[in-house]
Amino acid sequence: MNKNRRATPLAADSEIKAPDPTNPSARRQFLTRGLAATAVAATGSSIADVALAQTPPDAENLPPHVPKWMREQGSGFLNPAYGLPSAFEKKVVRKLPGQAAAFPTASRTPLQDLFGTVTPNGLFFERHHGGVPAIDPGQHRLMVHGLVRQPLVLTMKDLMRFPSVSRTCFIECSGNSFGEYKAVSKGTVQDIHGLLSSAEWTGVLLSTVLAEVGVNPGASWLLAEGADAAAMSRSVPMAKAMEDAMLVYGQNGEMLRPEQGYPLRLLLPGYEGNMNVKWLRRLKVGDAPFHTREETSKYTDLMSDGRAAQFTFEMDVKSVITSPSAGQEISERGFHEITGLAWSGRGKIKRVEVSADGGRNWREAQLDGPVLARALTRFRSPWSWEGGEHILQSRALDESGQVQPTRAQLVAERGLNSSYHYNGIQSWNVSTTGEVTNVHA
Repeated sequence: MNKNRRATPLAADSEIKAPDPTNPSARRQFLTRGLAATAVAATGSSIADVALAQTPPDAENLPPHVPKWMREQGSGFLNPAYGLPSAFEKKVVRKLPGQAAAFPTASRTPLQDLFGTVTPNGLFFERHHGGVPAIDPGQHRLMVHGLVRQPLVLTMKDLMRFPSVSRTCFIECSGNSFGEYKAVSKGTVQDIHGLLSSAEWTGVLLSTVLAEVGVNPGASWLLAEGADAAAMSRSVPMAKAMEDAMLVYGQNGEMLRPEQGYPLRLLLPGYEGNMNVKWLRRLKVGDAPFHTREETSKYTDLMSDGRAAQFTFEMDVKSVITSPSAGQEISERGFHEITGLAWSGRGKIKRVEVSADGGRNWREAQLDGPVLARALTRFRSPWSWEGGEHILQSRALDESGQVQPTRAQLVAERGLNSSYHYNGIQSWNVSTTGEVTNVHA
């Protein structure tokens, strides 16, 4: 989309009724909407009467009773070797392909169930082309060769002796949300947008290693090759390699998981996911792109006129509301917080706007800090639902000036043949019963 396009001015929005959380009367109005508070105010019943009237399976655990877990000694270390989530969170999992898939190559992150902006390692989405290799780090090597003065073969110990850095960045599969092009997407935010995750990555700057081998004049590209059965390979511009690329071995404070490239992967902040080559074994320096399978027959953007755009590396500005979102249900009228994620491969998120009427009116959302370049940004907007039908949307603006487009704008520019780089505005329909579904507004 046109990077010079700017967001339209914010309009007065009668659809988004946002109670002021700093106003005491507004707070009281919100708090009295709950079932228990309403019952107490109306009948003068005690808190205990109201709690017991809700008749949960174990009502004796509610105030003023002492719950059973306070009346007995707790267990010791539940998982002494490696901690796991509570059993009550067993539904918060990655989603695998359906049984129709011949071979599972991707799993999706439950964006609707997560807080903040960092994805737990066990919920980080997967994408692989030849299965997950079982690599002994003691036998893994990184070869750096080509147009360099001093070719090197580095062990993991060698790499971990270089000065390290840690940076928080998102990775998004370029095929994320592709069903929205033809308006065939169904399901939840996890189903549609779940090929997206974020982590704090630790490793060595690629520029540091390239300085060690000495890049020859005229070198302008790198070939990055993985050690999986597909030998996943991509061409990387030298400018990106020298700007912020990393050779990563750590993720969220621990070593990479096998499905994330253990023991070594390439990280190209803001670039499409498959370029962040996992199980990295080789870097070859050259003076031209290498035109591998994954950047010729795959991962090109087929346009409406039959031509294909190649080397569209950066992920465009994008956002999605994660709550309320498809598959969820609003059970009570009154205050609700609209929240979601925004990101851009071109830098920091500058602003996010939220609409409750299908894009006729917009209100600026609050951004949680710190707002980092090429990282997920959490946004929030207060909203009051009074039982009507609404279409919830968000649109993001990044520091490069890119504005998240509508689906219609994307289709007008690219047609319906593309499978990659979809960043159109997502619409969630809230029905009068509170059910939330995906719609193509």
